[in-house]
Amino acid sequence: MPSTTAIAAISPSAAISLVANEALRAAERAAVASSEQLDALADLLGSADRVFVGAAGRSGIALRMTAMRLMHLGLDVHVIGDVTTPAIGVGDVLLTASGSGTTESVVRTAQKAAAAGAGVAAITTVAASALADITDVLVVVPAAQKLDRTAAASDQYAGSLFEQVVVLLGDGLFHALWQRQGSSADDLWPRHSNLE
Repeated sequence: MPSTTAIAAISPSAAISLVANEALRAAERAAVASSEQLDALADLLGSADRVFVGAAGRSGIALRMTAMRLMHLGLDVHVIGDVTTPAIGVGDVLLTASGSGTTESVVRTAQKAAAAGAGVAAITTVAASALADITDVLVVVPAAQKLDRTAAASDQYAGSLFEQVVVLLGDGLFHALWQRQGSSADDLWPRHSNLE
Protein backbone atom coordinates (compact mmCIF):
# COMPACT_ATOMS: atom_id res chain seq x y z
CA MET A 1 0.00 0.00 0.00
CA PRO A 2 1.47 3.41 -0.93
CA SER A 3 2.46 5.69 1.90
CA THR A 4 0.00 8.46 2.72
CA THR A 5 2.68 10.64 4.29
CA ALA A 6 2.94 13.87 2.35
CA ILE A 7 6.39 15.07 1.35
CA ALA A 8 6.98 18.81 1.28
CA ALA A 9 7.92 20.22 -2.10
CA ILE A 10 11.52 21.35 -2.54
CA SER A 11 13.14 23.29 -5.37
CA PRO A 12 15.82 21.62 -7.50
CA SER A 13 18.48 24.01 -6.18
CA ALA A 14 17.52 23.24 -2.58
CA ALA A 15 17.52 19.50 -3.38
CA ILE A 16 21.00 19.75 -4.90
CA SER A 17 22.23 21.56 -1.81
CA LEU A 18 20.69 18.87 0.42
CA VAL A 19 22.33 16.07 -1.59
CA ALA A 20 25.73 17.78 -1.65
CA ASN A 21 25.67 18.53 2.08
CA GLU A 22 24.58 15.00 3.01
CA ALA A 23 27.28 13.48 0.80
CA LEU A 24 29.97 15.76 2.23
CA ARG A 25 29.01 15.04 5.85
CA ALA A 26 28.78 11.27 5.31
CA ALA A 27 32.06 11.11 3.38
CA GLU A 28 33.87 13.10 6.06
CA ARG A 29 32.44 10.90 8.84
CA ALA A 30 33.50 7.78 6.92
CA ALA A 31 36.99 9.22 6.34
CA VAL A 32 37.45 9.95 10.05
CA ALA A 33 35.86 6.76 11.40
CA SER A 34 37.55 4.50 8.85
CA SER A 35 40.89 6.30 8.53
CA GLU A 36 42.98 3.19 9.30
CA GLN A 37 40.84 1.01 7.04
CA LEU A 38 41.17 3.52 4.18
CA ASP A 39 44.96 3.51 4.62
CA ALA A 40 44.90 -0.30 4.55
CA LEU A 41 42.68 -0.26 1.46
CA ALA A 42 45.04 2.11 -0.34
CA ASP A 43 47.96 -0.19 0.57
CA LEU A 44 46.03 -3.25 -0.61
CA LEU A 45 45.08 -1.68 -3.94
CA GLY A 46 48.53 -0.21 -4.52
CA SER A 47 50.29 -3.53 -3.97
CA ALA A 48 47.82 -5.78 -5.81
CA ASP A 49 48.88 -7.74 -8.87
CA ARG A 50 45.43 -7.06 -10.30
CA VAL A 51 42.34 -5.28 -8.99
CA PHE A 52 38.87 -6.72 -9.63
CA VAL A 53 35.96 -4.34 -9.10
CA GLY A 54 32.29 -5.19 -8.95
CA ALA A 55 29.01 -4.77 -7.13
CA ALA A 56 25.31 -4.78 -7.93
CA GLY A 57 23.09 -1.93 -9.10
CA ARG A 58 24.09 1.69 -8.52
CA SER A 59 26.89 0.61 -6.17
CA GLY A 60 28.37 -1.29 -9.10
CA ILE A 61 28.09 1.77 -11.33
CA ALA A 62 29.84 3.85 -8.66
CA LEU A 63 32.69 1.34 -8.42
CA ARG A 64 33.13 1.30 -12.21
CA MET A 65 34.15 4.95 -11.85
CA THR A 66 36.81 3.90 -9.35
CA ALA A 67 37.97 1.12 -11.69
CA MET A 68 38.57 3.67 -14.45
CA ARG A 69 40.61 5.93 -12.19
CA LEU A 70 42.72 3.03 -10.91
CA MET A 71 43.40 2.08 -14.52
CA HIS A 72 44.53 5.65 -15.16
CA LEU A 73 47.14 5.09 -12.42
CA GLY A 74 48.47 2.15 -14.42
CA LEU A 75 46.97 -0.57 -12.23
CA ASP A 76 45.78 -3.77 -13.91
CA VAL A 77 42.03 -3.44 -13.32
CA HIS A 78 39.11 -5.65 -14.33
CA VAL A 79 35.38 -5.03 -13.95
CA ILE A 80 33.53 -8.18 -12.93
CA GLY A 81 31.02 -9.21 -15.56
CA ASP A 82 33.00 -7.94 -18.53
CA VAL A 83 33.72 -10.79 -20.94
CA THR A 84 37.47 -10.15 -20.77
CA THR A 85 37.68 -10.47 -16.96
CA PRO A 86 40.20 -13.21 -16.11
CA ALA A 87 40.21 -15.59 -13.15
CA ILE A 88 41.06 -14.01 -9.81
CA GLY A 89 43.81 -15.49 -7.66
CA VAL A 90 46.54 -15.03 -5.08
CA GLY A 91 48.02 -11.54 -5.18
CA ASP A 92 44.83 -10.04 -6.59
CA VAL A 93 42.28 -7.86 -4.78
CA LEU A 94 38.51 -7.71 -5.06
CA LEU A 95 36.98 -4.30 -4.32
CA THR A 96 33.24 -4.44 -3.82
CA ALA A 97 30.39 -2.55 -2.17
CA SER A 98 26.99 -3.36 -0.73
CA GLY A 99 25.00 -0.98 1.42
CA SER A 100 23.40 -3.82 3.37
CA GLY A 101 26.40 -6.12 3.26
CA THR A 102 24.00 -8.92 2.36
CA THR A 103 23.50 -8.59 -1.41
CA GLU A 104 23.67 -12.25 -2.45
CA SER A 105 25.62 -11.80 -5.66
CA VAL A 106 28.18 -9.57 -3.93
CA VAL A 107 28.61 -11.93 -0.98
CA ARG A 108 29.03 -14.92 -3.35
CA THR A 109 31.63 -13.04 -5.39
CA ALA A 110 33.55 -12.13 -2.23
CA GLN A 111 33.44 -15.75 -1.05
CA LYS A 112 34.79 -16.96 -4.40
CA ALA A 113 37.55 -14.36 -4.39
CA ALA A 114 38.59 -15.27 -0.84
CA ALA A 115 38.53 -18.99 -1.70
CA ALA A 116 40.84 -18.26 -4.65
CA GLY A 117 43.31 -16.59 -2.28
CA ALA A 118 42.61 -13.00 -3.29
CA GLY A 119 42.32 -10.11 -0.89
CA VAL A 120 38.80 -8.80 -0.35
CA ALA A 121 37.91 -5.19 0.41
CA ALA A 122 34.38 -3.91 0.82
CA ILE A 123 32.45 -0.73 1.44
CA THR A 124 29.15 -1.07 3.34
CA THR A 125 26.89 0.60 5.88
CA VAL A 126 26.83 -2.48 8.16
CA ALA A 127 29.92 -3.45 10.14
CA ALA A 128 28.39 -6.80 11.16
CA SER A 129 27.19 -8.47 7.96
CA ALA A 130 27.83 -11.49 5.76
CA LEU A 131 30.08 -9.39 3.51
CA ALA A 132 32.00 -7.92 6.45
CA ASP A 133 32.81 -11.45 7.66
CA ILE A 134 34.69 -12.19 4.42
CA THR A 135 36.73 -9.02 4.05
CA ASP A 136 40.34 -8.23 4.75
CA VAL A 137 39.55 -4.52 4.74
CA LEU A 138 36.12 -3.08 5.55
CA VAL A 139 35.12 0.57 5.17
CA VAL A 140 31.85 1.51 6.86
CA VAL A 141 29.82 4.43 5.52
CA PRO A 142 27.29 6.18 7.82
CA ALA A 143 24.40 6.15 5.36
CA ALA A 144 20.96 4.63 4.99
CA GLN A 145 20.49 1.23 3.42
CA LYS A 146 18.21 1.10 0.39
CA LEU A 147 15.31 -0.38 2.38
CA ASP A 148 15.56 2.26 5.13
CA ARG A 149 12.76 4.72 4.51
CA THR A 150 12.85 6.37 7.94
CA ALA A 151 14.89 9.42 6.80
CA ALA A 152 16.94 9.04 9.98
CA ALA A 153 20.27 8.68 8.15
CA SER A 154 19.35 10.49 4.93
CA ASP A 155 16.52 12.47 3.40
CA GLN A 156 17.41 10.98 0.02
CA TYR A 157 15.71 8.01 -1.58
CA ALA A 158 16.90 4.46 -0.95
CA GLY A 159 20.68 3.97 -1.01
CA SER A 160 21.48 7.20 -2.84
CA LEU A 161 23.70 8.61 -0.09
CA PHE A 162 25.67 5.37 0.19
CA GLU A 163 26.27 5.25 -3.55
CA GLN A 164 27.38 8.89 -3.64
CA VAL A 165 29.86 8.26 -0.84
CA VAL A 166 31.21 5.18 -2.67
CA VAL A 167 32.09 7.51 -5.56
CA LEU A 168 33.73 10.04 -3.23
CA LEU A 169 35.72 7.36 -1.40
CA GLY A 170 36.86 5.94 -4.73
CA ASP A 171 38.04 9.33 -5.95
CA GLY A 172 39.74 9.99 -2.61
CA LEU A 173 41.57 6.66 -2.77
CA PHE A 174 42.62 7.40 -6.34
CA HIS A 175 43.91 10.83 -5.33
CA ALA A 176 45.91 9.43 -2.40
CA LEU A 177 47.42 6.68 -4.58
CA TRP A 178 48.22 9.20 -7.31
CA GLN A 179 50.05 11.42 -4.83
CA ARG A 180 51.99 8.39 -3.51
CA GLN A 181 52.93 7.50 -7.07
CA GLY A 182 54.32 10.96 -7.72
CA SER A 183 53.19 11.02 -11.34
CA SER A 184 51.79 14.09 -13.08
CA ALA A 185 48.42 14.54 -14.76
CA ASP A 186 50.33 14.46 -18.05
CA ASP A 187 51.74 11.03 -17.09
CA LEU A 188 48.24 9.66 -16.56
CA TRP A 189 46.60 11.22 -19.60
CA PRO A 190 47.91 8.72 -22.23
CA ARG A 191 45.94 5.97 -20.43
CA HIS A 192 42.62 7.68 -21.17
CA SER A 193 40.57 5.91 -23.81
CA ASN A 194 41.33 7.11 -27.33
CA LEU A 195 38.42 5.15 -28.83
CA GLU A 196 35.68 7.52 -27.68
